[in-house]
Order: sequence, then structure tokens, then C-alpha cells
Amino acid sequence: MDQVTPSLIALQLVTGVALGAVYALLAVGLSLIFGMLTVVNFAHGAFFMVGAFLGVYFQALTGSFFLSLLITPLAVGSIGLLCERFLVRPLYGRGIDYPLLLTFGLSYVLIEGIRMIFGIEGMPSSTPTALRGAVDLGFGHFPLYRLVLILATAVVVAALWLFIEKTRYGLIIRAGSRDPEIVRVLGIDVSRVWWMVFGIGTAIAGLSGVLAAPTRAVNAEMGITVLAESFVVTVVGGMGSLPGAVVAGLLVGIVFSLTSLLAPDLAELSIFVLMALVLLVRPQGLFGKAGLMS
Repeated sequence: MDQVTPSLIALQLVTGVALGAVYALLAVGLSLIFGMLTVVNFAHGAFFMVGAFLGVYFQALTGSFFLSLLITPLAVGSIGLLCERFLVRPLYGRGIDYPLLLTFGLSYVLIEGIRMIFGIEGMPSSTPTALRGAVDLGFGHFPLYRLVLILATAVVVAALWLFIEKTRYGLIIRAGSRDPEIVRVLGIDVSRVWWMVFGIGTAIAGLSGVLAAPTRAVNAEMGITVLAESFVVTVVGGMGSLPGAVVAGLLVGIVFSLTSLLAPDLAELSIFVLMALVLLVRPQGLFGKAGLMS
């Protein structure tokens, strides 16, 4: 404890924000799908994993990390569109358990598919050359790539908010999630709206995988752990709440990072303790609405 200085704590806080940015981005996609479709997508971690693999593959194929950053979300989103159209859509209206069980099985299909294509040992990943190095923040040096990760998350979240809140199609999406029957009466195909929402949510998961790949091991099981963490973030922030996903993601990242510094053995446990404490005070989460699951 004597070696824990204010500068070290400040660096650890920034590290937590960078980690929380990945959690937030992943939870935003999960919350978007649940908030608009009331589908608990247990395949979300698998889409994250697919994004990481495709990101590394496209980077090797094109020689450009930034080009991979554009291609991969489109590819993962396209897979999500196919899954929604042919697997999830027939289960709408049958209760929340049906799509939950289907996406749970789908996650294992995606995992085994990746193993068949890329092998069981995973793929090597490294920080893009242009984004290597460190930046002096005044209280210490911090990896440039992690700062870019924070910025990228902020840009994606802002763009998604503007799309949902300020565009005509965003208005249709919000209306379709609250009263699909009225939207149908107005002549709008709600199924196409939900199809697009699922595609956007899975594309964001794929983007999360691309951005996270340089910071962690890329293997077929990486989505399993991150799914549990993203559900913790989603529950803490409130199921279906996009602002809640962002705030909770950053909060979970900071708690994990600080606990790793002060009590490393309790780091994994700390985020679940945080979730328990939040639910004791607010069972619906920080920004959630009571009764949304009913």
C-alpha cells in the first residue's frame, strides 16, 4: 500500500475508463437490442468474438487496421441480420424465454464455426503500428491506443444517440419499441425496423471486438467471459437503457481497475459485488424502468 501514489491511482483510473469503454460499447449493443426488441441476446458475446477474429483477419488481408475497423462491423452486422430474419423473428410474441434459449444455442454455433475456420488456438493480435507508444498525461505515461479506444467509444455512442433521438428512422424505432401496433396502422413494416435494430446491435458488438482485440487474447472462448461482464454492466445500468449502459460500463471498468491495484485477488469478484449493491438499492438498475422485464 505504501507504493500506491496519487499518480498511480490516477493512471489506474484512466485505465479503468479505457476498460469501461469496451464494456460500455458492448453493453450499448446489448441494451439496444433488449430495449427495442425485448430480446435477451445471449449470443452477444459470440458476436463480439466473431468481430475480434474478423478484425484480425481483415487487418492481415488488407494491411490496414482502420479499413478492418470499417469492414468488420458490416460483416458482423450482416451475420446478425441473417440470424434475426431466419432464427429470431419467428419467435417474437412467444415469450422472452424462447429467443433467450435460441441465442444461447446460437452462441455455441458461432464459437464452433470460428474454431472450424480459424482453428482452436486463436489468432495473434497486436496494437496497430500507427497507434503504438504512450502519451504523457502529466501524472504518467498512458498507452496511445487505449486513449483512442476511449475516443472511438465516445464517437460511436454519440452517433448512435443522434441517430435514435434526432432522425426520422430513430423516431420510428422508438415508436416501434413502445407500441408496434400503432406503427403498423401507420403503414410501417415493424419487422423491418426490428431487423435493422438487431443488425445495428450486432454490428456494435463486432466493432467492440475489433477495438478490444489488440488489448486481449483473441480466441474462441473470449466472448464467454465478456458476455458475463456485459450483462453485469447492462443490469447495473438498467436493462434497455443506453445512457445506463455507458455510465455503468465506465463505473464497472473503474471499479475493476482500482480493485486490481489494491486487491488483485478480488478484482473479478468486485464487479459482481457492485451489481449486488446497486440492485439492493435500485432493483431496476441505475437508469432502468421498473417492470420492463414483465
